[in-house]
Amino acid sequence: MMAWGISKHLDNLLPASLLKHLSLLLVPISFQRMAADVHKKGGDVPNGSLVPKDGRHTERSESPTPGLAQGTEPGAAQEGAMFVHAQSYEDLTSTENPDATVQMPSGGEDAQSDQTKMEEISKDFSELSTQLTGIALDLEEEMRQSKEDKQDLSPKASRRDSVLSGKEDEDVSMDAWRMHQKHVFVLSEAGKPVYSRYGSEEALSSTMGVMMALVSFVEAQKNAIRSIHADGYKVVFVRRSPLVLVAVARTRQSEQEIAQELLYIYYQILSLLTLTQLNRIFQQKQNYDLRRLLAGSERITDNLLDLMARDPSFLMGAARCLPMASGVRDIVSTCLQQAKAKSLVFAILLAKNQLVSLVRKKDQFLHHIDLHLLFNLISSSSSFREGEAWTPICLPKFNSSGFFSAHISYLEQDTDLCLLLISTDREDFFTVSDCKRRFQERLKKRGVYHALLEALHTPFYSVSQVGIPYLRHFIYKSKSSGLFTSPEIEAPYITEEEKERLLGLYQYLHSRAHNSSRPLTNIYYSGSHENLLAWVRVTLLCCCCCAKG
Repeated sequence: MMAWGISKHLDNLLPASLLKHLSLLLVPISFQRMAADVHKKGGDVPNGSLVPKDGRHTERSESPTPGLAQGTEPGAAQEGAMFVHAQSYEDLTSTENPDATVQMPSGGEDAQSDQTKMEEISKDFSELSTQLTGIALDLEEEMRQSKEDKQDLSPKASRRDSVLSGKEDEDVSMDAWRMHQKHVFVLSEAGKPVYSRYGSEEALSSTMGVMMALVSFVEAQKNAIRSIHADGYKVVFVRRSPLVLVAVARTRQSEQEIAQELLYIYYQILSLLTLTQLNRIFQQKQNYDLRRLLAGSERITDNLLDLMARDPSFLMGAARCLPMASGVRDIVSTCLQQAKAKSLVFAILLAKNQLVSLVRKKDQFLHHIDLHLLFNLISSSSSFREGEAWTPICLPKFNSSGFFSAHISYLEQDTDLCLLLISTDREDFFTVSDCKRRFQERLKKRGVYHALLEALHTPFYSVSQVGIPYLRHFIYKSKSSGLFTSPEIEAPYITEEEKERLLGLYQYLHSRAHNSSRPLTNIYYSGSHENLLAWVRVTLLCCCCCAKG
């Protein structure tokens, strides 16, 4: 096996038309004003192929932002916010309310007082805990009981304990536990266990104590521990006070990629508690057992780790779109815009972790991490299919200090189309619910609802539709839009082991391309079963997997 960084003569490795075909491939899945310079003006692609019949470029519309580079787009100042070209609500009605602004959720700078803010956050958290466990936890009561160190023998407490102990435990002394490719641990700065991917936290309390001792020892020398490399393992540390996150992995991932996954876990915790509440808890009691408040949320964190192990969205830092005709998507976006409410900030239509449409408040942008956390929340629970859920949710990259209120519902129980409406007003349930009703009515009136249902039958396309010999799979990311596309994984990557191996190869290419000390813009990798190529440009990232021959 070998890998080279190539500075020239790359065109000799594959046909020069490859990038042209891959850029055209985004045509059927990118909707207008969302993916820059990758959609057609008109015309259908014949014979079910994505390749133009005459082999030439089809006519494309000009980009709404020519020459746009990542980091220069509107919203880039919001810590790398995902730039979405979709029209905002105000784009259709800008003359009605030209000075419309977003009212931030509780916890912003303009809230009445610290006490009022905490009361509102506590109320929102109680509602969220009820959604997760069926038990309404009161933050003040939890802190008071913790301080008094009294054992609550009420039915509520016993039920809560059953939730905590319901997670399937593994014997941490057995070889099977050690053989997992990646372990994830979360602990407080006092060394108290918070979460473990495998095994019970109680059995690992001494191990986590050693981890915290390592962190403290290095910090005592006025330094910070980032990682330990030994015997093929990487032990990566991420400290986000008041928490410490640790991963022990033997994968192809780089230290930076593993650290990014740990940050996802950290943001997942913030999405349930808010940073304001998390800091307040440990300011009052440093050795507080955070598992009391996170009871029932373990499955959400577990699901997030499962998704990161198989979904390239997290590796790419982008969202995948559900393939459909651009005209259909435009109508869907317009219907979302028209079914608006004053308190709505974001309206998102998705299907099985694939984005269908996203509409936003003017000048507000959604970071891809927040979008992934929303996808994870919905995919973690089937209860959202049972009706209309109204639940608090923190978007930590947008505002980590307070809760939004999220209306989550499926258009129909037997479909995968899920509508997510995010509001700043916790009392606005019926108004937001009416937005869903008006959206569904407009979809049917415009005649696109059946087209949406048809799109669900083909959530992926075949790599053969690209029309490039020997091409097995690829990932193509448009940096300016925050979107990526990739075909369905096909033979020879049929088994779960082969799919994991393919993702591991992409992780290797990604780590070489984004190496902090020596980043590469062109990479050719020749393995025993396939050849891989990677290009990194200002506006795109492309990784291709080809058969040897």
